[in-house]
Amino acid sequence: MRKLYRQTFLLASILLVSGCATTATPPSASAPVPPTTIEAVGQLTKAIPFPRGYLDPAALPNSLTLLPPPPAPGTAAKAADEEAYRAALAAPADRQVLAASDADLGWPHMVQSFEPIAGLSLSDGSHPHLTMLLRRAVADAALSTYRAKNQYQRVRPFVENDGNTCRPQDEPMLRKDGSYPSGHTAIGWMLALVLTDVMPDKQDALLKRGYEFGESRVICRAHWLSDTLAGRVVASATYARLQSDPVFRAQRELARQELAASH
Repeated sequence: MRKLYRQTFLLASILLVSGCATTATPPSASAPVPPTTIEAVGQLTKAIPFPRGYLDPAALPNSLTLLPPPPAPGTAAKAADEEAYRAALAAPADRQVLAASDADLGWPHMVQSFEPIAGLSLSDGSHPHLTMLLRRAVADAALSTYRAKNQYQRVRPFVENDGNTCRPQDEPMLRKDGSYPSGHTAIGWMLALVLTDVMPDKQDALLKRGYEFGESRVICRAHWLSDTLAGRVVASATYARLQSDPVFRAQRELARQELAASH
């Protein structure tokens, strides 16, 4: 049951991005070079020291339209959620540690687990266009989850089960933030999609790490399984939308050039 439900959502994610493979096209000589600093891009909010995304808020995918409502009690999908919650309680200690690490969305921590696969630092300033490409795309993915989050205000599994998470310091905030879809999962999947775009030879390992990033939210008991599956769909829809953004495309090409020059 759980496997079938997961496969259905993953198929939706794959279909959303299946047409997004692109041929490298150098930016026009007359086109402005995309900025690589938060000062030039603008900060997401005063409280969040992260650059703004590429997309105007009105152009973000509408997660409320895109996604079905969260699973209702008594449905097969809700049963799969509950099964996954019980399995998370028995997760090995090392997997719990990884889940706690993945819960930290501070920069540059969020990309550190991808760096061994990429074979380079994604945050030390050596590849400024790649770094900004990741950060701005992640901002778009996270923001795209909020129409559904705010509408449904789904109760998180650790709250419904009177339990705890793998990262107690986050719990007061999580209690006030809707569970569906998972923003953490959208972020991890977006990181994997963008990195796969510029490092296609490492796609399997990158996508596996991106999948695990979202799976960590179930292990952490901060999200239901269906929250994470929906988060990947939202990230995939956002990634598809970015393909038509000229600044994203220009910065992606410059990131590819940075990578080529470093090898």
